Amino acid sequence: MPLQRYLDRRVLITGGGSGIGQATVLRILDEGGRVAAADISESGLKDTVARAEANRDRLTTVVLDVSSEDSVKQGVAQAVEALGGLDALVNAAGILRSVHFLETTLADFEQVLRINLIGTFLMTREAIPALRTGTDPAVVNFSSTSAAFAHPYMSAYAASKGGIQAMTHTLALEFAKERIRFNSVQPGSISSGMTDGTGESKQSIGPGLPDDADFSLFGKIMPTLPVDGGGMFAKPDAVAAVVAMLASSDAYFVTGTEVRVDGGTHM
Repeated sequence: MPLQRYLDRRVLITGGGSGIGQATVLRILDEGGRVAAADISESGLKDTVARAEANRDRLTTVVLDVSSEDSVKQGVAQAVEALGGLDALVNAAGILRSVHFLETTLADFEQVLRINLIGTFLMTREAIPALRTGTDPAVVNFSSTSAAFAHPYMSAYAASKGGIQAMTHTLALEFAKERIRFNSVQPGSISSGMTDGTGESKQSIGPGLPDDADFSLFGKIMPTLPVDGGGMFAKPDAVAAVVAMLASSDAYFVTGTEVRVDGGTHM
C-alpha cells in the first residue's frame, strides 16, 4: 500500500508528459493527490493519462509552454481552477543542450535559460497567489548536479540550473514568514527523455553529446551505487520519490535547500 501523504492535496507539475515530471505525477497520484500535469506536448500528456490508470479521475492535464508568459498565466489559472486551489508546485519542465562551448549559439544559450530558468520564475510567480491560501504550501524546483559540479558540454544547462538553485534559496527566505517552502532537487545519472533523447516535447529533450565528445571527462561523474540492469542511469522514479517527500507535509521543516539524487556520483 503506497503512502497516502497527498489525500486532499492539490499539486501542479510541469514537464508532466515525460521523464521525471511524468514519474512525479504518477507517484503523487498513487499517494492520493489531485494533480494538474502541465506540458507543451499534448501527446506526452495523453501518455501520462494512459499510465495513470485507476487514478485518472484525480488527474487534470494542461497544455502549457513555460517559456511563454501568456501561456503560463493561462495555464496556471486553468490548473488552479480545475484543482480548486493549490498546495504544491513542482517545476520539472526543462531542456538540455549538449555542445562544445565555442559552438554554442546565442539562440541556443538563450533558449535553455528561457525554458529552464525563466520558465521556473514565471511558473512560481503565477502560482504564489494560490499557494498563499494552500495547505502546507511548497515549491520544488529542479536544479541539477551540474549546478555545482563540472559537467562538460553543458554550459548553458549548468548556468540555468545554478540560477534556479540560487533563486530557490532567495525565495525560501523571502516567503518564509508566509510558510511557503522552497526546495530543489539535483538529479544526476537519471534516465529521462532529456538524457536519452527519446522525449517529444522541446521542454523535455535535448540532443546527445557531441560526436567527438571526450568521454574521459566523465570519469568523475559516474554513480557509485549500482544501477538495476547495469549502465549509469537510474529510473525517473528515484527522483519522483524525493520530490514527493519535499512537496508533502512531511517536509514541513525543510526549506531553502537542495537534495542530490545521483547514486553517490558527487560524494
